[in-house]
Amino acid sequence: MIRSDIKALAAYHVPDSGGMIKLDAMENPFAMPDGLREQLSTMLEAVDINRYPDADMAELRGKIAAHAGVNADQILLGNGSDEIIQMILITICPGTCVVPLPTFVMYDLVSHWLKRPVASVPLSADFSLDADHFLQVCAREKAEVAFLACPNNPTGNLWPETTIRKIAEGFNGLLVIDEAYGPFAERNHTHLIADNVMILRTFSKLGWAGLRLGYLVGEAEQIAHMNKVRMPYNINALTQTSASFLLDHFDLFEQQAADIRAERERVMTSLSGMDAVEVFASQTNFVLIRVADADAVFEQLKQRNILIKNMNSTRGLLANCLRITIGTGRENDAVLKALEEILI
Repeated sequence: MIRSDIKALAAYHVPDSGGMIKLDAMENPFAMPDGLREQLSTMLEAVDINRYPDADMAELRGKIAAHAGVNADQILLGNGSDEIIQMILITICPGTCVVPLPTFVMYDLVSHWLKRPVASVPLSADFSLDADHFLQVCAREKAEVAFLACPNNPTGNLWPETTIRKIAEGFNGLLVIDEAYGPFAERNHTHLIADNVMILRTFSKLGWAGLRLGYLVGEAEQIAHMNKVRMPYNINALTQTSASFLLDHFDLFEQQAADIRAERERVMTSLSGMDAVEVFASQTNFVLIRVADADAVFEQLKQRNILIKNMNSTRGLLANCLRITIGTGRENDAVLKALEEILI
């Protein structure tokens, strides 16, 4: 009854983080200010949860469109970026999906769930991406869709715009540029939107992870087709109300993103001063490092109630790598102090 390939898969694992300094999931570490929380609570009390939410989400799409500098009919909403990845892969013609390696795991996972073949293009040792090689693989595999995380997760780097543009102009299928970490990067790619180029974004990294809200930006005609496979009422009433309210206070979250960027630079400087640590460039809200024994360091950090992400199990370019989310100043000090003690 259950597909054999599904039986062979492992479920996506989220580790228990109770009582720990949680630096494993690229979340914004700052709680919402009490005054804002109280205003939001008042608004949520008035939501009629006995009724279905606004199916068209016109008000929310309009606010997001204004924020993104596009028209409302260029916006598609989903539960985080994950649901939108699924909608994209359902809508696009059957054919291979091409992704860099390593990159965000959900491109590969959702493709396999939908029985779409996946071809990966290994990054160079410095995590750079060869545009010509990427396009060669797309042509060889007759690819219909490709994903580029810009900046990339889990490596943290942002490929040059010349690389992204070359792929966008040379690929015959749909290129999805995933800007999940855009708030922490030096540029975005809205100007590259075309019939075959869409931009994927999420509010999760900016401080709204609990709302599970993402959006896709593209040409209106393409968005209309994607909208046909969107589940009715997919964004619940509480999320719609919360996001609409928070967009009116977006300057707060932009300031928090700036604070996270400043902390990222401080953390990277401190890590770079440790002889036993190799630090990779980052334009995200996390830092990827390499140590001699990632498994041992990961476990010793857990013993100190600090949870980060151990990337070592994937091997390859990520052998002995650890990914550390940028937290509050105190949290960052704690992980830096612990690493100094562990790596002496």
